[in-house]
Amino acid sequence: MTTKNLEPLFEVAQLAMVNLYTPKLEESIKFFEVMGMIVVHTDEEGSVYMRAYEDPYKYSMKLTPHHEAGLVKASWRATSQAAMDRRVEVLSNLPQGKGWVEPAYGRGKAYEFTSPDNHLFEIFFDVEYYEAPEELKSKLNNRPQRRPLTGVPVRRLDHMNCLAKDVDKNVDFFTEHLGFNVREYLAKEDGSKGAAWLSVSPLVHEIAFMTDGMMEKAAPGRLHHVAYWFGDPQDLEYLSDALTELGIPVEAGPLKHGVSQAKCMYAIEPGGNRIELFGDTGYLIFDPTWKPVEWNIDDAEKAIIWYGAGLPHSYFRYGTPVIEDSEIKPFY
Repeated sequence: MTTKNLEPLFEVAQLAMVNLYTPKLEESIKFFEVMGMIVVHTDEEGSVYMRAYEDPYKYSMKLTPHHEAGLVKASWRATSQAAMDRRVEVLSNLPQGKGWVEPAYGRGKAYEFTSPDNHLFEIFFDVEYYEAPEELKSKLNNRPQRRPLTGVPVRRLDHMNCLAKDVDKNVDFFTEHLGFNVREYLAKEDGSKGAAWLSVSPLVHEIAFMTDGMMEKAAPGRLHHVAYWFGDPQDLEYLSDALTELGIPVEAGPLKHGVSQAKCMYAIEPGGNRIELFGDTGYLIFDPTWKPVEWNIDDAEKAIIWYGAGLPHSYFRYGTPVIEDSEIKPFY
C-alpha cells in the first residue's frame, strides 16, 4: 500500500485524450458544444473527436456511439520515445499489459494496458498538434485556437476519476510502474484507502481512484467522471444557468473541494457520463519531497466539500456503465 512517493521517473507526461461511450451521440456532442468545444473529425466507425480551445493536440475527447455510457479508453502521453519504450518494457511484463495498437487519428503507435480494476489505457509519444483554420486562429501566439465566443468555453482537459474495488492496488500500480505521485488520499479505519488523487505534474491530480459504492453489483472498470478546466470560477455559475435552461442535470455544485481546493461542479451529460467542470486549478505542487496529505474518515466530508451544498447519494454510487440502483433517482 503506497503512502510514500518513489524516486520520480518523469516518463509519463500527461493525460492527453479520453474516449467515452455514449448511447446519445448527437445530444452528447451538443452538451460539449455548450462548453465551447468543437468537432474536428468523424471517423469511419462514427466516433466523433472534439477539442477545447487550449488543448494542444488535435482533440481531447472522443465520443463513440454505444448502447451504454462508460469509458472506452484514456490515453497518456510519454515524455519521450525512449521514456515510452521503457514504460512499455515494464508494462509488457505485467498482467495488465495488453499489447501494441496501430497509429490512430491524432496520435502514433500506442501500447495498451489496464488498471488492476480493468480500466483501459494506452501510452503513446508521437502526436499531431492542432492547426487552427484561418477563421479559428488566435492572435495570441501561445494559444492553439481562438477562444470561442459562444457557449461557456472550457480551456483544456484536466483529469479523470475511476471507480475501483480496491483503491490501493490501483495506487500501487500507477506509482510503481508509471511514476505517479500520491498527492492526497482518504484513509479508511482499517488503514486502506477509500480514495486517492495522483499526478505526474504539479497538478494535484490527473487521475483519481475512489471506492465504487456499487462494487457488489458492478463489473470492474467503471468511470466516475472526466474533468475539464475553465480557469475562472465565475464560469461555473454561467454554465449552471445554461445547463438548467437546457434541462441537463447538474448533480452537484458549484462548490469547493477540500482535496485540491478547487472550485467545481458536476453535470451528467445526455449520454449518461458524469462530467466535472473545474473552475480553477486549486493549488499546484512544486515541492519535490511533497508528503501525501491524509484525510481520515472523520474528515471525509471536508475533504470532498470544503464549502457548498453537500454531495448527493448518487455521487458515491453512480458511475458508467450505469448499474440499476433503487437508492438513487435516475438522471434521465
